[in-house]
Amino acid sequence: MPPFKTVAAYVPPGVGMLAVGIVTEVFGPHGAALPGFDLTLCADRPGPVPADCGVPLSVAHGPDRLADADLVIALPWAGFRTPPAPAVLDALRTAHGRGSVVAAHCVGTFALAAAGLLDGRRATTHWRFADLLADRHPGITVVPDALYIDEGSIATGAGAAAGFDLCLHLLRREHGAALANAVARDMVLPSHRDGGQAQYLTAPAPEDGHDERLADVLAWAREHLHEPLPVTELARRALMSQRSFARRFTAATGTTPHAWLRSLRLSRAEDLLETTDLPVEEIARRVGYGSAAVLREHFVRRRGVPPRSYRRAFSATT
Repeated sequence: MPPFKTVAAYVPPGVGMLAVGIVTEVFGPHGAALPGFDLTLCADRPGPVPADCGVPLSVAHGPDRLADADLVIALPWAGFRTPPAPAVLDALRTAHGRGSVVAAHCVGTFALAAAGLLDGRRATTHWRFADLLADRHPGITVVPDALYIDEGSIATGAGAAAGFDLCLHLLRREHGAALANAVARDMVLPSHRDGGQAQYLTAPAPEDGHDERLADVLAWAREHLHEPLPVTELARRALMSQRSFARRFTAATGTTPHAWLRSLRLSRAEDLLETTDLPVEEIARRVGYGSAAVLREHFVRRRGVPPRSYRRAFSATT
């Protein structure tokens, strides 16, 4: 199917208002310079829907609009331990059956599980409820510490603000890095966090001056992606041993130095493929890969298509 244009979000009773804000911010209007989406909020039935903040939300559409959308997102709700209404589950199945992308984050994942859409797949949810999901649905491979899991036509995300990561990932996957970056910039958010990044960090607050040095090194690495950037060099610039650097890096970012660099290089490559006519060989050099073949290998692993195919799909210069 072509990239999604219509988006429908399921708003259950007790819906999290943060989740409503996430989908309306990502897929709502961002000015004339950016393409918009046809976003619809859907409930069990049209009318006022209670939210977790105590303020009712007026929703104009029922489950039928879920079945017709290109992208369907099940939002988290306070009563997630009880499955949604049968009409909602049928709509989710219908949407998936007709080729729509069906997604959920936080405990919204339980709605997809209740519809039987996650059996035999990997999925994630808020880390606090990962064991409950696994116990209730043993056919699902629950990944408790991922930010989001992309299974193609099904995608699930972690709790709270990780909904931004999931939505931006889907936007990037379907519409390209340039649009995802522009939307993220408009919301003053990081444009991309890898799905394998940890949901939460064990040391969220800086403990000493090491963290400031680490931030300086990360900023320097972003400006020197064309260089090899071995961990030994990064650790030297941070005035740390390689072992201490790796430990502090993971505590601060939730991922390893190698994985962080790979994600950064590939994101930069996507941007250059979309916005320039540079040969793939030159792009590979600029993002620190020794050859176009090495870039292609990593790019296919992340995107499922080679760089030239990605350029044909998303280039703004063609």
